[in-house]
Amino acid sequence: MGDIHGCYDELTALIDKVKLKKTDRLISVGDLITKGPKSREVLELFMSDDRFSTVIGNHDLILRRHWYGEDVELKQAQKEAHKELKGEKDAYMEFLSSLPFIIDLDTHLVVHAGLRPNVELHSQTTGDLTRLRTLGSDRESSEGTPWYYVYNGDKVVLFGHWPAKEPRRGPKAIGLDTGCVYGYQLTAYIIESDEFVSVDAKEAYDKS
Repeated sequence: MGDIHGCYDELTALIDKVKLKKTDRLISVGDLITKGPKSREVLELFMSDDRFSTVIGNHDLILRRHWYGEDVELKQAQKEAHKELKGEKDAYMEFLSSLPFIIDLDTHLVVHAGLRPNVELHSQTTGDLTRLRTLGSDRESSEGTPWYYVYNGDKVVLFGHWPAKEPRRGPKAIGLDTGCVYGYQLTAYIIESDEFVSVDAKEAYDKS
């Protein structure tokens, strides 16, 4: 599933639409929180349901770093999420600290942002895994060659981070962030059937 960003109502609508069974598994590409209205509810769902797992996204990571006392600058949406969550900070910090940067599904890899082409998995940096878009000097720039145009590893990479109105596709990568928090859609990808399922956002929660 693509970036949720606190869009809990859309998350539950999408779960209903795919008819998630007790034996199914739902995996998020990260950024569970910030920007949308219900970060707490999204976290509580992922923390309480064993079917749900996620890699850590850049927004999840920066809030975790802030809670650990690192000198990081929070953007406004991250400050608002901190305010919403600080009452149960210890429980949320423990959960966020448990999240991996990569989930290996045998035929697929799940990461938040991307993988550097021709770099071994163990040598990928935290910055690339959580913020990579293009292969120029600025990994976060939207200008330049998208990493997934070039990546051609053994496993298909499922990623988020870079919102678009339609899922992004490369030779061996699929981008699932379809901009729900910006008023577009929340999208899931069913690996077994190579199928996308989406629900419309209720509104544009982040208009930036």
